[in-house]
Amino acid sequence: MNIFTKEFWAERDMELLIGKLLRYGVMLACGITLFGGIIYVYQNHGISMSHYSPTPDGQPFPGVEHYLRELTTIIPRVLTFDGAAIIQLGVCVLIATPILRVAFSVIAFLIEKDYMYVVITLIVLCIIVANMLLGLH
Repeated sequence: MNIFTKEFWAERDMELLIGKLLRYGVMLACGITLFGGIIYVYQNHGISMSHYSPTPDGQPFPGVEHYLRELTTIIPRVLTFDGAAIIQLGVCVLIATPILRVAFSVIAFLIEKDYMYVVITLIVLCIIVANMLLGLH
């Protein structure tokens, strides 16, 4: 049976599949983040609390290290088991989960030949992607 037919998808509950996508995406993100947290605590067990002091009044928040700001620099650090990079990868997976849900919805609406919802969902997906790519740095 061809998976790109309406009959194939009529046998399965689309909402159930999308729910599983969201559920497994969040569970994967939590697992990655927990694993990264354990590694981070192990790698930084001797650092004093002054390292984690709050930002003084009147000074801007410095943000995270530069290598944690882009996926292209996070992945190589994940491969070296950097705890902070693994935590950041978990956050990226968590952010990607609903975006994948929107992309999956486009495919589902195309198979169902519901073109109005395809256009609406593509507009939403384009807005999300444009904000990710063109957002302020």
